[in-house]
This record gives sequence, C-alpha cells and structure tokens, in this order.
Amino acid sequence: MTALMSKTTNQTLVPQLEVAKTFWTRGKGLLGRESLASNEALWIHHCNSIHTFFMKFPIDCVFVDKNLKVKAVYQDVRPWRLVLPVWGAASVIEMSSGSISRLNVSVGDQLYVGA
Repeated sequence: MTALMSKTTNQTLVPQLEVAKTFWTRGKGLLGRESLASNEALWIHHCNSIHTFFMKFPIDCVFVDKNLKVKAVYQDVRPWRLVLPVWGAASVIEMSSGSISRLNVSVGDQLYVGA
C-alpha cells in the first residue's frame, strides 16, 4: 500500500492510500463500506466530480490536478450529495470526515504519493 504525503508541509497525510484505477474500482469507490478509518483514503483516478449516493458515512474530498496540486477541497460531504466537476482536477482523494481540517490540507498544496 502507498502513502499520501504533502510537499507543502513535509508530512505524511494518509499512511494507507488505496488506489482505484480500474473501471470497476473507480465505479465502486467507497460504496458498501461502513466507515473509513482516519489513517485511510481512496484515490480515484480520472475523476473530477463525485456523488455519495448510497453511502453510509460522510467524507472529505481533495480534488487534485495531474501533478497532485490541490485544486479544491470539500469537507463533510454527507451521503446522498453530489459534488459538481472541479475545473482542472484529474483525480480525487476521499478521506474520512474531519481529515482536511485535522491535516490542514488547502487549495494550492502540493501532494505526492510514495511508499
């Protein structure tokens, strides 16, 4: 498993980053899960908008461009919501609700993925 880190703050944000690259894993996302731990996140490639239909818990969303620069953040997105497309975003990282505030992630931060 890989980790999500910030070049901006020089810290590990999420030690357990799951990557959704295939059609199936991207489509499924977090559906069917009861929760998401604070040390976990899901990175969905080729995605600039999301929905939380049928989800059982709220999430925080970090939209990033192809270079992993943060384009937009959405906090506490509740089930049955829709986040419209984010201009310039190439993927989204879905985290447990409260993660953006706890980790101090903001627009313009430079992220990277490593071991």
